[in-house]
Amino acid sequence: MAKLILDNLSVSGKKVLVRVDFNVPINDGVISDDSRITAALPTIEKLVNDKAIVMLTSHLGRPKSKNDTQFSLKIVADHLKTLLPSKNVTFVDDCIGKKVDDAVSAAKEGDIILLENVRFYPEETKNDEAFAKALAKNADVFVNDAFGSSHRAHASVAGVTAFVDQSASGYLLQKEIKFLQEAVDTPKRPFVAILGGAKVSDKIGVIENLLNKVDTIIIGGGMAYTFLKSQGIEIGKSLLEADKMDLAATLIEKAKAKGVNLMLPKDFIIADDFSADANTKEVDLEGILPGWEALDIGPKSAAQFSKVIEEAKTVLWNGPMGVFEFEAFAKGTNAVAKALVNATEKGAITIIGGGDSASAIQKAGYKDQVSHVSTGGGASLEFLEGKGLPGVEALSDQ
Repeated sequence: MAKLILDNLSVSGKKVLVRVDFNVPINDGVISDDSRITAALPTIEKLVNDKAIVMLTSHLGRPKSKNDTQFSLKIVADHLKTLLPSKNVTFVDDCIGKKVDDAVSAAKEGDIILLENVRFYPEETKNDEAFAKALAKNADVFVNDAFGSSHRAHASVAGVTAFVDQSASGYLLQKEIKFLQEAVDTPKRPFVAILGGAKVSDKIGVIENLLNKVDTIIIGGGMAYTFLKSQGIEIGKSLLEADKMDLAATLIEKAKAKGVNLMLPKDFIIADDFSADANTKEVDLEGILPGWEALDIGPKSAAQFSKVIEEAKTVLWNGPMGVFEFEAFAKGTNAVAKALVNATEKGAITIIGGGDSASAIQKAGYKDQVSHVSTGGGASLEFLEGKGLPGVEALSDQ
């Protein structure tokens, strides 16, 4: 059943609690990437322009107690003021209780109140009913615009919906679901999925679900070596999940049976140490040396993968091809990123599934040259596995 969306709401004069995802990286007291904040601005501005009193709630990091001041959202509030200079933005150093009550009572239509980190309360992640009720106390309406947290049944994501009149999705959440839903359910073909990252175990559900939908699956990154080992290829000290080798072999057979082209790397950049300045060699499929580990795909694989990507009409990417954080092992990931840009220019729908892939395409400088970069890695994965997202399922039906 379709869920209520922001444009369905009449919010003038109402108090709206908005779950945003302001879980941004902060280094030495500076926000190093504010894309999650800017992604929420259309929803915030819509509510402000419609004369709502807007209460924003979010988590930041994994604080162990209220004393973990490094996880305070005060720095985010200060940044939000610079992004919305004409709006009245107030920060409250709590998310429930009298301080919040007083701030809301003093607020005027169009004002924005950013509440303190909900994870300062352990009840948040436990989806505690009393805590959810306290969060929702001042709200008439709830809007979820935190796709990156919507796979978690937490109090500020799902629990609060029981204590407001209406719950709807914000513009960012709508956009995320639209891109992923259309890619999975009604893709333009050829449909290519690129899966990387460290572990097969993280992507089992995604692979099994996508085998029923895609034309090609490209597998790279650390997870590729479990697949290669399952086929009798020697992988040296490369990352291996030995207990997933049988599963990897089974997935290869399933792909064959379904007529899906499952592509694995054919050459590699190997290193004698897991470090940025390790000695490296470029080797073919059978060339990984004992005591060495593969940390990136090689140029032949990058070229082969890129050709398939550039011929696709729908591309979904989740997980880098190597240890892209080290310059020596970033070429494979950067080649895939560039191929996605080329595919986009040819009219393909290209979707980056959050997490490390989002970091990689930003680092490569291509973030604005693909169709969509998701703000939620874990949420994207669970959606692609075919799982329901608690933060979406809890919203009001249309």
